[in-house]
Amino acid sequence: QKKKLLEELGDNRLPYVTPADADFHQLWKTKYSKLIFRKSDTVPEELHQMVQEGFLTLQKHNCFFQDLVRIKGKDFVTPVSRILIGNPGCTYKYLNTRLFTVPWPTEGYDIKYCSPQIHNACKALIRLNDYLHIEAVKALQGQNFFETKEIKDTTVIDREQNFATSLTEKGSVSKDQSSSCVPEDDYISLKNRTSYNLTLLNYMDPLQMLYLKQEPYFGMGNMAVSWHHDENLVERSTVAVYSYSCEGSAMEESNEQKLKGRDPAVWHVGLKVAWDIETPGLAIPLHQGDFYLMLDDLNMTHQHCVLAGFSPRFSSTHRVADCSRGTLEYIFGQCELALQNLQTDSDSMALSLKSLETAVVKQVEEIHNEVEFEWLRQFWFQGKRYLKCSDWWLKPMAKLEEFWRKMEIMTSLVLSEVGREEQIEEQRNETISCFLLVLTERQRLRKEWTAR
Repeated sequence: QKKKLLEELGDNRLPYVTPADADFHQLWKTKYSKLIFRKSDTVPEELHQMVQEGFLTLQKHNCFFQDLVRIKGKDFVTPVSRILIGNPGCTYKYLNTRLFTVPWPTEGYDIKYCSPQIHNACKALIRLNDYLHIEAVKALQGQNFFETKEIKDTTVIDREQNFATSLTEKGSVSKDQSSSCVPEDDYISLKNRTSYNLTLLNYMDPLQMLYLKQEPYFGMGNMAVSWHHDENLVERSTVAVYSYSCEGSAMEESNEQKLKGRDPAVWHVGLKVAWDIETPGLAIPLHQGDFYLMLDDLNMTHQHCVLAGFSPRFSSTHRVADCSRGTLEYIFGQCELALQNLQTDSDSMALSLKSLETAVVKQVEEIHNEVEFEWLRQFWFQGKRYLKCSDWWLKPMAKLEEFWRKMEIMTSLVLSEVGREEQIEEQRNETISCFLLVLTERQRLRKEWTAR
């Protein structure tokens, strides 16, 4: 799709607007209304302070890492450094790389941090998470309310970047107004679609980067993150992004440059309608402590990118990750299911399989692959980097390795069983052909992971 779009464009560039353009508000209201933007002065000062100290602490302890990701069979190191913080036992997978949460302080979990400062940083991020959750619920209720009343009024507030509609003002919609038009089921749905279970933190200093990609469609300049949809999220869930650029006096906006388009010194988020060359794009400046929300299906219908400024920048991107196959609870459940087919003789303590049915063998061997390639190798191939924050994952990983060893025994038991002569040939052939498929896949993946 990208290739086709660029061919269609040739040497031309698509138009885009910033808040300095006269038609910005109209475009934002009609084509990008599910993007909600709040300036830093709407956020409590104490929260800014905690979160910004947390970012700097994590950086000081070298807790941000570039990821090795896989795109179309090739490995790339991300220009942005990241760390995942969130619910204990949660993971987040993007571009074939699984990240494991550094757990934030959670009741009922014994989490030991490497230092009190790292504990405080994780605590600050769960505070920010709670705040953004409440803001997202209010914003979604606000949208429902205003859509019901068909109010299309846009209020432009003092500074040009503060392009908020009335529903993004501090107060949002008062509780009684919103609840009158949000049924109970909708309220639960709103809550589920805004209950962030983790945040992916990003850090980048553009001046340390030898090369940054140029934005290809609009000519918006240097990109820190290319155009994309966020992946592995619960459908129609909100994404909240808090931005902290370390702006100094040298990095302030260059006023004498009355530029057409965006100021290259300032970080921006870019938005466009996915695979569309009719609608102009948006480039929205991000200053220290600003945040934005991508509501409902905006992440599916639109793409976004991050345009680099001159100063270093942190961001905290809060998500409702789809953890249906991405939690410890899930993978331990899978292991227990597989190990139900293993039995121990009470006298000789010899291990044997309860069933050689094709479906049972196939299920066990697929779980075996899942544990090895989606968990153990994903965890260890990027090194022991999580240990810089907490050793929380070591025990569960040791337990998973124990399960994996038992599954290796189960694989060899299948092999010896199908080699025995008293096996009925038809059943044996069926077992071997399904077993061989999973083993071939295991062999292929082991080679791939060794190369990675």
